[in-house]
Amino acid sequence: MTTFPLPIALFALIAALLHVYIFVLETIRWRHPSVWRKFDVRSQEHANILRPMAFNQGFYNLFLAAGVIIGLALSGTLVGYGMIVMALGSMVLAAVVLFVTIRALWIGALIQGVPPLVALVGMVIVSF
Repeated sequence: MTTFPLPIALFALIAALLHVYIFVLETIRWRHPSVWRKFDVRSQEHANILRPMAFNQGFYNLFLAAGVIIGLALSGTLVGYGMIVMALGSMVLAAVVLFVTIRALWIGALIQGVPPLVALVGMVIVSF
């Protein structure tokens, strides 16, 4: 198992950092109306109802980011490779689910899904 070329590692790291940012929005900054607009939340009442779910979802995003970062730290090992594939694959699939279920958030789905998809495709190309 070899380490990944820098461009692949950079796309994986960008994906992880984006998911850390989403964690911050969904957990730390959720009470701000400017954050609600990013998630198509239109009222204080709606935000209050969604707050526990957003908090929980934020941690999912943080854990996916941690999977990529730890996987990169273990680059060159089978465990590191598996962690990166699992975390990036989950990010891509979550973006697909977001796009399919809430079409109004299609830009967010692209932002969330393209970097991990590019990293995954790059990993497949260099692995064969």
